[in-house]
Amino acid sequence: MSLLIKKSGILTTVQDLGRLGWRPFGVNPNGPMDPVAARISNILVGNDDNAAVLEMHFPAAEIVFTSDTLFSICGGDFGAELDGQALHPWRTLRTEAGSTLRFEQKLDGERCYLAVRGGFDIPLWLGSASTNINAGIGGHHGRPLQAGDELEVKPRDTNIVPSRFPAVSPSLLPRYSRFPTVRIIPGAEFEYLDGESHKSLLRQNFSISKTSNRMGFRLTGEALSLENPREFISSAVCFGTVQLLPDGQLIILMSDQQTAGGYPRIAHVISYDLPLVGQLGAGDKIALHMTDVAEAERLTIQFEKELSFLRVACKFAHR
Repeated sequence: MSLLIKKSGILTTVQDLGRLGWRPFGVNPNGPMDPVAARISNILVGNDDNAAVLEMHFPAAEIVFTSDTLFSICGGDFGAELDGQALHPWRTLRTEAGSTLRFEQKLDGERCYLAVRGGFDIPLWLGSASTNINAGIGGHHGRPLQAGDELEVKPRDTNIVPSRFPAVSPSLLPRYSRFPTVRIIPGAEFEYLDGESHKSLLRQNFSISKTSNRMGFRLTGEALSLENPREFISSAVCFGTVQLLPDGQLIILMSDQQTAGGYPRIAHVISYDLPLVGQLGAGDKIALHMTDVAEAERLTIQFEKELSFLRVACKFAHR
């Protein structure tokens, strides 16, 4: 069983949940820009959450399935069609050998995820299949997919016909928007902002700069400043860290983030809201809302509880 890339699309890469545990050695984790969509796409086809998936941008890849299998498409809605028939995202789907998957128009979001039952058979580097484009390693030869590439799928009763085809409950669907309000918690250097910048951080609306990429989303807005400008020792950062740049603008670190940085860590986007940021593109807007760790933990625990219900339902459907 394999998938043939008939047309490459823009920046189609193999990703799993990331190369974890290697930050002390300067290795960034990579992984999906929208971890929730990647996880749910795997759950819908009976895979482990961490199985390798394809992350696609629009125009997306054109893909030919070489055998019957189950698959799912989650995240941004790119108007998916299988042999000309429209598909609904966020549910288990089935295809026959020789069918072609195309994406006709971008309706919502910036990134969508394709999972197939069994997962892609990708060699692991430091325990992960995620593509590190800058290092040229991981994924499929360390690069975005090209026309003619063929991805093998791990064998796992791919001819199964489920008793039913699960779909994701509305309560689990991320509320994607071109102008989301994203919750943050204070960062280690939040208190170093001056009084006016504390207010401006939460009062104004920011735009996503066209210079943004998988490493970080640069925000444009009213410049912020520190009470007393100073140099900071490089410290650990992560997916969702909001840093203050020397020009007074902000950057939200994304899935290809570096492991440490010397810019002030003003805030951190809570993990529950990271999918909302991960689906933004150049020109989109974002507002920030302060919350606390207790609320961030409550939202995450509730989400994981609902996700476990979906996982159980899919396992019963695929028996």
